[in-house]
Amino acid sequence: MIKKMYCYQCQETANNEACEIKGVCGKDNELANLMDIFKYSLKRLAKEAIDNDKRTKEIDLFIMQGLFKLITNANFDKEVFKQVINNSYYLIKQINDLADDYVFNDDSWQTIGTQKEVDLDLRGVKELIITGLMGLAAYHNHAVVLGYEDISIHDFTINTLATIDDIHDLDTLIGLVDQTGAFGVQGMALLDKANTQSFGQPEITNVNIGVNKRPGILISGHDLSDIAQLLEQSKDSGVDIYTHSEMLPAHYYPQLKAYSHLVANYGGAWHTQRKDFSTFNGPILFTTNCIVPPLDDANYKDRLYSTGNAGHPGFKYISYRDGKKDFSSIIAHALQCLPPQEIETGNIVGGFAHNQVSLLIDKVIENIENGSIRKFMVMAGCDGRQLTRSYYAEFAQGLEKDTIILTAGCAKYRYNKLNLGDINGIPRVLDAGQCNDSYSLVLIALKLQEHFNLKDLNDLPIAYNIAWYEQKAVIVLLSLLHLGIKNIKLGPTLPAFITPNVANFLVENYQISTIDNVEDDLKNIG
Repeated sequence: MIKKMYCYQCQETANNEACEIKGVCGKDNELANLMDIFKYSLKRLAKEAIDNDKRTKEIDLFIMQGLFKLITNANFDKEVFKQVINNSYYLIKQINDLADDYVFNDDSWQTIGTQKEVDLDLRGVKELIITGLMGLAAYHNHAVVLGYEDISIHDFTINTLATIDDIHDLDTLIGLVDQTGAFGVQGMALLDKANTQSFGQPEITNVNIGVNKRPGILISGHDLSDIAQLLEQSKDSGVDIYTHSEMLPAHYYPQLKAYSHLVANYGGAWHTQRKDFSTFNGPILFTTNCIVPPLDDANYKDRLYSTGNAGHPGFKYISYRDGKKDFSSIIAHALQCLPPQEIETGNIVGGFAHNQVSLLIDKVIENIENGSIRKFMVMAGCDGRQLTRSYYAEFAQGLEKDTIILTAGCAKYRYNKLNLGDINGIPRVLDAGQCNDSYSLVLIALKLQEHFNLKDLNDLPIAYNIAWYEQKAVIVLLSLLHLGIKNIKLGPTLPAFITPNVANFLVENYQISTIDNVEDDLKNIG
């Protein structure tokens, strides 16, 4: 079989090996190869900037946003990648006018993409690091648009991109994996600060999952700056705002939920959007990744918008103007649409970020000490399309009734609408928020460690069953490993770029394991 592309950066990659004809995500080989070329150009730009001591703020932000565009399901627009490739070489020429232009042809991706490193173990670890950098860049970008920037994150990212292809020592790369995790913790802490100082500390909130009778806009993705601007611009328009997938936690922030027209969450995780969008009736806005390309006959194709680093051919794009975004076009579009069709009713509860749980910590500790709470199960991460992911709903339902689930990310859609009850008034599913709010789960664990005077986080009655799909989940995983957390179950599969030797290293040093079946995993976790 002729390889038209080679991509294995997401969990759903073909046969858990690589997509070689067309991406499971929906991208074709031309787009995949353009993305490989752009990844190379970012490395080249970083190297020229470091070698010539000519880094600028423009370069820092271009590389950060470029890595974000490369995340799975973020941008499917070939014209965007052709433009940013050209932009990268314009920046390179500004640094070093003698730099040779790279001549691209149909096979150029094979010489600069994932196949350049011939040692499979080294290649796998390099992919793990680069994948982590993409997730780190996404989190950093969310903070930057709110006015919070960390130059040391730029420093680490650009230095790593500039040097990684020249590293051929496995021990050095393993050390770099740990450093990537350390900066992952730093990046999530920065984003937590940016979100909470901009919009207040998340509060326990019952979120409506029904509909109102006015026209609506459905906003998906992760960027809280975007929903804040949309809410402000639409507050007197007669349009309601609904969240989708990872935008659900917007309801938990006081300054966002103060808008009375932020009315509900519509639908489920990102991969159910073809079904959810067909009944919404109004326009849909993608702020980040998690785009599923619409089918040709989809009844919502003309209602799709994107902004930021997200994009797809045919979507209407909303760009920055004078430092902010103008959402008037999507608001006007919504006013021409019917109200959403009701697909479910009721409420889901969330808002259990670290500050909120700290306010409840005495009650939590009391229930631990009297035996009502025996264990915490961290089930954070990503959801996905594969039927095997029903495992996570079955696992949540199979947990003993004295177990609290700590969650963040869209993985929660597998169990956050199940009736799992509470423990003396404490819900058994404590949702901290988006995938980046896994940082909150760590702070909760540290609070418990301090109270019980334990030397090691791993001595707590906490187990980890993490689901991953793309790069942001990888940076969360590397952050947990950097903090010394062991015995993590990761699934549904390990990343395809992890070789047996690298997997053995992770098992021996961190006791990582993959999921098996619900019955056995419940027994093993205890």
